[in-house]
Amino acid sequence: MAFPHRPDAPELPDFSMLKRLARDQLIYLLEQQHEVDKLYKVENKPALSSSEQLCFLVRPRIKNMRYIASLVNADKLAGRTRKYKVIFSPQKFYACEMVLEEEGIYGDVSCDEWAFSLLPLDVDLLSMELPEFFRDYFLEGDQRWINTVAQALHLLSTLYGPFPNCYGIGRCAKMAYELWRNLEEEEDGETKGRRPEIGHIFLLDRDVDFVTALCSQVVYEGLVDDTFRIKCGSVDFGPEVTSSDKSLKVLLNAEDKVFNEIRNEHFSNVFGFLSQKARNLQAQYDRRRGMDIKQMKNFVSQELKGLKQEHRLLSLHIGACESIMKKKTKQDFQELIKTEHALLEGFNIRESTSYIEEHIDQQVSPIESLRLMCLLSITENGLIPKDYRSLKTQYLQSYGPEHLLTFSNLRRAGLLTEQAPGDTLTAVESKVSKLVTDKAAGKITDAFSSLAKRSNFRAISKKLNLIPRVDGEYDLKVPRDMAYVFSGAYVPLSCRIIEQVLERRSWQGLDEVVRLLNCSDFAFTDMTKEDKASSESLRLILVVFLGGCTFSEISALRFLGREKGYRFIFLTTAVTNSARLMEAMSEVKA
Repeated sequence: MAFPHRPDAPELPDFSMLKRLARDQLIYLLEQQHEVDKLYKVENKPALSSSEQLCFLVRPRIKNMRYIASLVNADKLAGRTRKYKVIFSPQKFYACEMVLEEEGIYGDVSCDEWAFSLLPLDVDLLSMELPEFFRDYFLEGDQRWINTVAQALHLLSTLYGPFPNCYGIGRCAKMAYELWRNLEEEEDGETKGRRPEIGHIFLLDRDVDFVTALCSQVVYEGLVDDTFRIKCGSVDFGPEVTSSDKSLKVLLNAEDKVFNEIRNEHFSNVFGFLSQKARNLQAQYDRRRGMDIKQMKNFVSQELKGLKQEHRLLSLHIGACESIMKKKTKQDFQELIKTEHALLEGFNIRESTSYIEEHIDQQVSPIESLRLMCLLSITENGLIPKDYRSLKTQYLQSYGPEHLLTFSNLRRAGLLTEQAPGDTLTAVESKVSKLVTDKAAGKITDAFSSLAKRSNFRAISKKLNLIPRVDGEYDLKVPRDMAYVFSGAYVPLSCRIIEQVLERRSWQGLDEVVRLLNCSDFAFTDMTKEDKASSESLRLILVVFLGGCTFSEISALRFLGREKGYRFIFLTTAVTNSARLMEAMSEVKA
């Protein structure tokens, strides 16, 4: 069941070095300089520590600064003096120091940075754990994290050799790439002469493909994320999964042998696999019956522990599957998927719109209703004004007027837009290009940015053949292409772009696709000399998702790698899914 990589597939780099580097730097910051011996969780309540110095290890967020200021000021009021140290991770921002100054404590605290920006979640997955990147950049236009991305890429190229081939698409990808190149030039010589371990790097902006991120996930790992929320590579399984009165935190990675075999599988195959595995396990236990004392001793010392561990994992994943099935049956998942597929293919749009209206009227879930409206908008290149007004009115009446600002955010980000009457796409494009060329109109360009974000999904889908033509039933047990991650209905746009560029080793021949993606100025290829790259390293590809990546995309590219003899490594600002995307845009906090 787990994708067996071809025998000639390249080895993955060892990312344990990143953990060691981060650990050593933190130990240095804590022990050698500051002799800090105890850490408390940053919570919005007074610190009960009697220590003479407090050290805060925090993300550079304004609310954290306010919390620190309230603690320091409370100490001052009580006439208490201690030393305060703030360690920002992955970097400190001027805005944070400004808040400390405003609160009158800037002189009382000393600040440091812990540049820990790459967390290995799995053998092929690195996360920057910056969920705020998506909203900050794609909604607010805040570029503060781009330098963090450039620094992370610089660290990777320092540790794993230069990257001979670099491709990118999207405004953010272009900026991160240019900043990273500047860092490389400043420290020229560090990677000179080194043999590259990774042959290709691909940078991709999340807004190049919103559709994939908005779809319901049906591969096992994606479904677990949609249902239980995977955080930092682990998941909390509640009593409904553990069949006890306790919750259990479980690490989900390649070390969990049961999970590793089903993570990339379409959900319809998972139960069959788990029940077969349970039968095999029982057969291994039953072998004990005919054993003599010596064999029994060997069995207990060598096999029993492994079998018990496998049994524990097996029952957990069976419990998770049952829980997913219950939830999906309750919400009529099949009907939902049918509507999504109709939207992707452009059929029965009126029926799909009625389904969304019903969803809103029944108050199924505000986040889910928003997601479906956004999927309708992007696949249809904006909603016709009548539908936009009607859906928006029904939504606000059903879920409350406090969601009004959320609609404004979705519009600004190009996720939920209204077709302007009489505006053909070409007219819109020429308007935007006139504005973009006029540098003095920078501010006005922002106002028109949602026009530039027209999705052109239908045209792109046709050009890249994203909706497979299938004769008969699509066999999900033996997938033929990446579309299996969406039940054979749709090949993820982001993954198809990566596949096409890698095939061509450039954007050549994809000019029309790039134009339809509104990325003509932001698609680039940087081919440096490949002479030092071994044929093995040229089959190793690092894909960088700016704004988040889904487990469906990871599964699709793992499949592509298996088919083409590549190995993919993923670096993302955070792992995302449709609910996280909508929550990032929402002004109503759950």
